[in-house]
Amino acid sequence: MVEEIAAYAAGVLLLIGSVFSLLAAVGILRLPDLYTRMHAASKAGTMGSGLMLIAIAVNAFDAPVILRALVGVVFLLLTAPVSAHLLARAAYSAGYKPAPITHINDLEQDTKAKKT
Repeated sequence: MVEEIAAYAAGVLLLIGSVFSLLAAVGILRLPDLYTRMHAASKAGTMGSGLMLIAIAVNAFDAPVILRALVGVVFLLLTAPVSAHLLARAAYSAGYKPAPITHINDLEQDTKAKKT
């Protein structure tokens, strides 16, 4: 009985995780500039991968597998958003400008404040 509930829960988590991963892939293809694409890849991709790892932890009845899956989720949550932020900042410093439809550009205001 518990294994069946765990299997259904893992299936639901896998489906939700795959939808988030699909949305990340569509965002990479459809969004207008580097910064929004990176945002889609880091946020939705992290959520999708994390949910899939949690599904593995729910479906596995082996403590080492559960521990590795949860450590993987923590690693994803700590590294993906931070690395995307640093890559976006480096891209802006290298001269990649946001799309013309971008209304708020906080980095532009920061660089003007540093120059004066």
